[in-house]
Amino acid sequence: MDEELFLNIKQRYNIIGNNSKLKRAIDIAVQVANTNLSVLITGESGVGKEVFPKIIHDNSARKHSKYIAVNCGAIPEGTIDSELFGHVKGAFTGALNERKGYFEEANGGTIFLDEVGELPYPTQARLLRVLESGEFIKVGSSTVQKTDVRVIAATNVNMSEAVKKNKFREDLFYRLNTIPIHIPSLRERQEDIPLLFRYFANRCTDDYKMPRISLTPDAEQMLKSYSWPGNIRQLKNITEQIALIERARIIDDTILSTYLPHEGGLIPIGSTSGGASNDNNYATEREILYKVLFDMKKDMNDMKTLVHNLMRREGLREEELMRSDKMEQELIPRHHDDNYPTSPMQIHTMPHHIEHSGEIITPEEIIEESFTLEEREKETILKALRKNGGKRKQTAIDLGISERTLYRKLKDYNIE
Repeated sequence: MDEELFLNIKQRYNIIGNNSKLKRAIDIAVQVANTNLSVLITGESGVGKEVFPKIIHDNSARKHSKYIAVNCGAIPEGTIDSELFGHVKGAFTGALNERKGYFEEANGGTIFLDEVGELPYPTQARLLRVLESGEFIKVGSSTVQKTDVRVIAATNVNMSEAVKKNKFREDLFYRLNTIPIHIPSLRERQEDIPLLFRYFANRCTDDYKMPRISLTPDAEQMLKSYSWPGNIRQLKNITEQIALIERARIIDDTILSTYLPHEGGLIPIGSTSGGASNDNNYATEREILYKVLFDMKKDMNDMKTLVHNLMRREGLREEELMRSDKMEQELIPRHHDDNYPTSPMQIHTMPHHIEHSGEIITPEEIIEESFTLEEREKETILKALRKNGGKRKQTAIDLGISERTLYRKLKDYNIE
């Protein structure tokens, strides 16, 4: 594609980025604009698929005719045929007048069917007829009508899988997929992520007359390495939150981490993406077990408080309160010994069992009081920070947790 045309398209439709896959998608859209071929746009939710039908329509001979966008997933199954193809008076209850459908309204122009993979199976047959012959029949009518409409469809569904599972007609898929255009996800456009962040941030701060924000190199790298499951839509929302909420206008990785949803929990020391030993696997299982146990303890404390409050409110006897205490102690045994782990972060250092007063204690029996857990966890973090000279990355590695988890713990415990 001519570089000047590429820049003009980007400017007109507010497309940010220089990724080669994105450029290829724009190039195909412009090339096929002046044909009448059907186009199927694929890509994950939030990548901006809705921009490309406009590029195709605006650069075609149909640009002076109607452009209608229809979200197929937002229309109830019982009314979608009427919406797309229209109905005659009396076709169904409530059909007081004849109504034109989108295909009749868009005659001579372009219709964009977003989320086309959500179309009901019977409606797919009607759509196939329009694509093959330009003919349709209104709901409740027997008269065949003609329309001249360019169809552009988009979906985030794996259409090949949908065809295999008989959720989408194979003949319709091939008819729609005459010209395929794939829009890359944000993960495939890492070099564009800082550009998009600055664009959304500047637009937001300008709208609300606020000082502009910028990213430190560490924050920019964190932004690029995040997976962005919600793609551009998610990045836009997070950027606007940071621009409006944060008092600091230079955003570092610590601040940014509080806005990115956590993608993982505990990370065992020395864990790798593949080829892990059986010992490492066993350590991971024990960490999960301890996390479940600590969560159970918190839930039990909350339930105990709730039961006590209810019993007191109903004026029940003190003996019944004591009975509930005893029941709680039987459900979760308590052991007060310095050899027991006090937080999930210490689990990776534990042996498979602990001998206490001649008795073998298994992980299932190890539970501490909530306030003790918090105190010792805070103390452990402080010791690790001192050992590593305040370096958070190395501290997180020593503790066997992710940096994001450490950032959250520092914030929870007000540790500077």
